[in-house]
Amino acid sequence: MATTRNAHTEWEGELLKGFGEITLDSSGVGHFPVTWASRAEEPHGKTSPEELIAAAHSSCFSMALANTLTKAGTPPTLLTTKAAVTFEPGTGITGIHLTVQGQVPGIDEAAFKTAAEDAKVNCPVSQALTGTTITLTSALS
Repeated sequence: MATTRNAHTEWEGELLKGFGEITLDSSGVGHFPVTWASRAEEPHGKTSPEELIAAAHSSCFSMALANTLTKAGTPPTLLTTKAAVTFEPGTGITGIHLTVQGQVPGIDEAAFKTAAEDAKVNCPVSQALTGTTITLTSALS
């Protein structure tokens, strides 16, 4: 069964001095302020499209990796995934770097790296972002 999730943003004013608020409609879990400065300079308590992409990518990748490992008979105890999305004003998103550390009983480093590479390529968010260079660092902890 297909699912659709929704969010919306209300923006007031011009790009550089304006501000907005992102609302997560499907879950209802929050409203998040956003500004150009929080995107191109320092966050100062506000989010950015890139931070939201990083959240989506790290969670999707973690689920994909957990699924891959479980299907191989070595379910993870813990996966900690960080996603760093780089934004360059005037150019756009220039890359995403995923870093994952895993506690996975019964698996060696090589098998973990192979599973992580598979998850990087096959998670739905990675697939949606194929126009962006995605790199990965993985290690067992």
